[in-house]
Amino acid sequence: MLQSFFGSRVASRIPEVDAYELQDLIQHDNNLLLVDVRSPHEYEHDGRIAGSRLLPLPALMQRMKELPEDQPIVFICRSGNRSMVACEQMSRLGYDNVKNFRGGMISWKRSGMPTR
Repeated sequence: MLQSFFGSRVASRIPEVDAYELQDLIQHDNNLLLVDVRSPHEYEHDGRIAGSRLLPLPALMQRMKELPEDQPIVFICRSGNRSMVACEQMSRLGYDNVKNFRGGMISWKRSGMPTR
């Protein structure tokens, strides 16, 4: 009932990847863009995925033109929540090749994946 009143969430259409799927994408898709939407402090001091690019969530809408529309993008954050917000925002603007990194850097580290 509430969903019919408020409309369906875009998030239900956003594909997600876990740490192992993301590692596979990184190894096999040279065109993949990793966008980390955490704060600069988190990005510098809490570890990051090699090759990722920092674009904090509060600046995403002002800087969205920096992101290619024709390239697959995986959004990353600490836990997967802010990155889902980024995916939802970009999806609403017509970016149809976005994925959320479910579990974020917490799951990346727990999976034993390397950080910089």
